[in-house]
This record gives sequence, structure tokens and C-alpha cells, in this order.
Amino acid sequence: MEAACRGAKKEGGLTVGILSTDHSREANSYVDVKLPTGLGFVRNTLVVRAADFIVAVDGEYGTLSEISFALCEKKKVIGINTWEIKGVMKVKTPKEAIRRIREHAKQKTNREIN
Repeated sequence: MEAACRGAKKEGGLTVGILSTDHSREANSYVDVKLPTGLGFVRNTLVVRAADFIVAVDGEYGTLSEISFALCEKKKVIGINTWEIKGVMKVKTPKEAIRRIREHAKQKTNREIN
């Protein structure tokens, strides 16, 4: 999460951290909005529900659960060097992930207009 927040901040973005602990101080230094939940891995469902797209980077079992929740919610999941799972669009770079997100967002917008 820190690398994603750092990249978003570098590009002028607002970052939100849905934290597994009760303490906002445990957020990385690049998080603007800190939401401590105290829910542990259960917070992964909140992360997925709050997102339009999920980008999984590397990851362990927490990332695996987020991928699973996202696929169950029929959300697009993009993976960079992460779990090999049917339904996850594999890309090699963050730039490629952003390109894919933009393509899918544009397609979705066009479907909603028509």
C-alpha cells in the first residue's frame, strides 16, 4: 500500500488508507485520509467495496483475499507480479495498469451513455 500511496502523492493524488488496526498512526506517511477500522483482514471487503478497480501488486494472503472478494463482486482486477488466478488481467508495469483502467472506465462510461 505504501508504494501505491507514494506514487499517487507524486502525481498530486489524494490517498485513502483503510487500515486493519485501531490506530491511524500505523498508516504509512503517504496516506492523507486515515480510516482505522480495527477489523484486521475483514477490512479487505471494505477496500474492495470502495474501489472501482483493484490493482494487486505482489502480495500474500491478504492480497489473495482482496482479489477473491473483488472477483466475487464482479470488479475488474489487474495484477502486477501477483497470484495466478483466472479473471485477473496480468500486466507488467503500473503504467500498463493505468492504461487498462482508463480503457475499461471509458468503455463503462460509453455503455452508460448509450
